[in-house]
Amino acid sequence: MPHATAQRFRGPVLPDGEVRDLYVVDGRITYEPQAGADTVAEGWIVPGLVDAHCHLGLDDFGPVDEAATEQQALDDRDGGALLIRDAGSAADTRWVHDRDDLPRLIRCGRHIAATRRYIRGYAHEVEPDQLATYAAQEARNGDGWIKLVGDWISREEGDLTPSFPAQAFADAIEAAHAHGAKVTAHCFGHGVLPGLIEAGIDCIEHGTGLTEDLIDAMVEHGTRLVPTVMQLDKFPQHAAAGAEKFPGYAATMTDLYARMPATIMAAYEAGVPIYAGSDGGGISRHGNIAGEIEALVRIGIPAHDALGAASWRAREWLGVDGLVEGASADFVVYPRDPVADLSVLREPTCTVLRGVSRRR
Repeated sequence: MPHATAQRFRGPVLPDGEVRDLYVVDGRITYEPQAGADTVAEGWIVPGLVDAHCHLGLDDFGPVDEAATEQQALDDRDGGALLIRDAGSAADTRWVHDRDDLPRLIRCGRHIAATRRYIRGYAHEVEPDQLATYAAQEARNGDGWIKLVGDWISREEGDLTPSFPAQAFADAIEAAHAHGAKVTAHCFGHGVLPGLIEAGIDCIEHGTGLTEDLIDAMVEHGTRLVPTVMQLDKFPQHAAAGAEKFPGYAATMTDLYARMPATIMAAYEAGVPIYAGSDGGGISRHGNIAGEIEALVRIGIPAHDALGAASWRAREWLGVDGLVEGASADFVVYPRDPVADLSVLREPTCTVLRGVSRRR
């Protein structure tokens, strides 16, 4: 029997672009025709966007209260990001899971960094012999991911250096995996990457220090990359801020930035799976996953693949269904083809989250 409150959406359904009638019944997708369904919207239908590197509950100075976190989540939702992989937060955001009007959230728990080697107020700051213990702790506290700070500026050396010895990282990765969690790490420079990749880390954030041999190793190990291009565009600012006191660091950041587009494109062309992350929260504003998709295209990734990196491919990677029969109705409808015109990502006709449609 058809459901009296069925909703109908019609248009090309990405990624294949086939024109279909998509129905929502009790919050779920069906392609079975529903008599009497109300037509809500017509246009290009895209699986809910994914921000794979976002920080709910943070600002420049550390954790924020629930009201501020709620607004961040609403901004992300209204920007089309209906699924967020939170890449580290000092705030306890588990309560977001209980809010059906907020994006689906996959939490990494709190960053784990070396003592006095990261942004103040953001991370658990630990010694090398504590790293595996904290990795296990955050694996238990998170939603199947943890976040390590792979490298940061060393004031003693005046440059980027690994936060911990390679063996400490390897032990931490092993501990997290033993607790069923995947591991990602902030990595700007080159030096920390060989040990992390060899130890079986699941994902690299930023990845500007990659070289051809490390890209080959990522392909071999199945390591993912979330480059956060909008964050990398700030490297000249970081270099200028540190130039007088840390000239070595400034030179490193300048070099990494100059090579950044070629580095990411080399990884893409080699077959490293790449996903979109805005780095919203403290460093960047929330609700701008469209900007990261545009940034991926600017450095050379085709628009269809860049959109997939923030939609259907990212959802598959994170284990959340796309627009398949019976899946939760999480999608965005646009008035024009977003592959042909990325600007339309900033003007959705409506978003549908858990079957509830919101028109813009």
